[in-house]
Amino acid sequence: MIRRILPLLAALAALLPSPAMAYWEFGHETVAAIAYRNVTPQVRAAIDRMLARSALMQTPKCPARTIEEASIWADCIKTLGPRFSYAFSWHYQNVNICKPFDLKGACKDGNCVSAQIDRDVKILKDAGIPLSERIQALAFLVHFVGDLHQPLHAGDRGDLGGNQVKAAYGIYAPERFNLHSVWDGPLAERAITDGPPLVRAYSDAERGPVWIGTTEDWSRENWQVAHDFAYATAAGGDPCGPLPPRAVLDDATIAKLVPPARLQVLRGGLRLARLLDEALGS
Repeated sequence: MIRRILPLLAALAALLPSPAMAYWEFGHETVAAIAYRNVTPQVRAAIDRMLARSALMQTPKCPARTIEEASIWADCIKTLGPRFSYAFSWHYQNVNICKPFDLKGACKDGNCVSAQIDRDVKILKDAGIPLSERIQALAFLVHFVGDLHQPLHAGDRGDLGGNQVKAAYGIYAPERFNLHSVWDGPLAERAITDGPPLVRAYSDAERGPVWIGTTEDWSRENWQVAHDFAYATAAGGDPCGPLPPRAVLDDATIAKLVPPARLQVLRGGLRLARLLDEALGS
C-alpha cells in the first residue's frame, strides 16, 4: 500500500505552504472512525442526525455527510478562497520545543487549535445556537482533535511545524518532502496499518489512561512528543541541536517512530470520543 500512496503524498506535499494540514485524509479519517466507534449510541445517533443536515453549511464542494467526510472538511474548505480564511491559524499552535512550554503565547486571541477545540465543544453544548453553526462546530472539532495529535501541530522550532525541514522517508526523498509531511503522510499510514486495527470499541480500562486531561494537558503532551521523537530523530538525538540539510529517517528510525505515532492516532480518536460524548450527550 505504501508504495502506491507515496507518489501521491509527495505530490500533495508540494502543495503545502504551511503547517495547516495534518494527517492528510487517512489519519484524520482514522481518528474520526475510532471516535465514532467509542461514543455512546445516543451520541452516535446525534452525530448522524446533524451530519444528515450538513448541507446547511453550504459547502457542496466539501461535503460532511459522514464523520469521515467531516474529518477532512476543515482542510477542504481552504480551497474555497477567502470565505474561511479566518480559520487558517486554528489548525496548529507553534509552541517552541526548545523553550519552557508556553501555550498562551501560541494562542493569542484564541487563534490556535486547542482553543478552538474548547470553543467547538461549547458551541455543540448550546442547543440555542443555530443548527448550521453547530454542524460547522462539529466538523471543526472532529478535524482539530486530529490536528492537535499530530505532534508537529503542537510543537516546533520556529520552522512552521517542520515544514521548513527537508526530510527523506527511508529511501524515498522527493525534493519537496519535509519533516511535517513525513509525519502527516507515510509515517501516519505506516503507524495506523502496522498492527491490529485501531478502529474498534475500547474498554473502559483501555480508555482510562488516554481519556483524561484537558486540551492544555494534551497540548503539553503532544509538544513533548514533538520534542522527544519528531525533532530528536531529525536532529540526530538532540532535539534542539543543529538540523542537517536534510533529515534522513532510515528504516531503523521509522520502526522506532511507529509506536509513538500510532499512539497519537489512538489518543486523538479516544479523546475525540470523550469530547463528543460531553458535547452531545444528554
